[in-house]
Amino acid sequence: MMTYPVTPRAGSVRSLFAACLLAGSALLTGCVSPMYLDTATKQVPVSDMKKVADPKPVQLTFEFLTHGAPAAGPTNFLKETVTTQIKESGLFAPEGSAAPAGILMVSLNNVKVGDDPTGKAFLTGMTFGLAGTAVTDGYVCTVSYLPAGQAKPIVKVARHAIHVTLGNASPPPTAGKPMEHELAVKTMTREVLSNALRDLSFDPAFNP
Repeated sequence: MMTYPVTPRAGSVRSLFAACLLAGSALLTGCVSPMYLDTATKQVPVSDMKKVADPKPVQLTFEFLTHGAPAAGPTNFLKETVTTQIKESGLFAPEGSAAPAGILMVSLNNVKVGDDPTGKAFLTGMTFGLAGTAVTDGYVCTVSYLPAGQAKPIVKVARHAIHVTLGNASPPPTAGKPMEHELAVKTMTREVLSNALRDLSFDPAFNP
């Protein structure tokens, strides 16, 4: 059966606000613009996923990571978004199924994209925003599904990015429309997870 609520694994508690700001360098200025989702990754509708004739029950675990380290605050913030999306995908049986449950592990790892060896982000802070720069944070979504009675999981990976401008800077060409921080993070989560679920649905080992 699908298990709710999703519970985070043990890990250090981090500030949700800091997680939503994403780039550590952004905190230097105290002046962060709206976020911009990268347009390379788009939402995959359920209709574009392969329909499962006989959905199996699943036990879901979700975890948000920052550079590979567990972050309990963002995990709690996003777990309802992830849980709802898994339910609505139609890939797994609804609650109440008596069949043995498989294990579905979803992780979302926040990683820095494009280090700043030139020191532009530091310069932005020192000049109080007169000099600007753009910071991009990447997100790696890993979906690992272990069917009941099997020893080898099916693993799918999808990637996304969020851009933040600092000071007097413009977003990169791949940036979409500006969004409020919490909405941007939730939308990014739905988009990247939908891509991983689509790939899972078409895997012959998952949907024979």
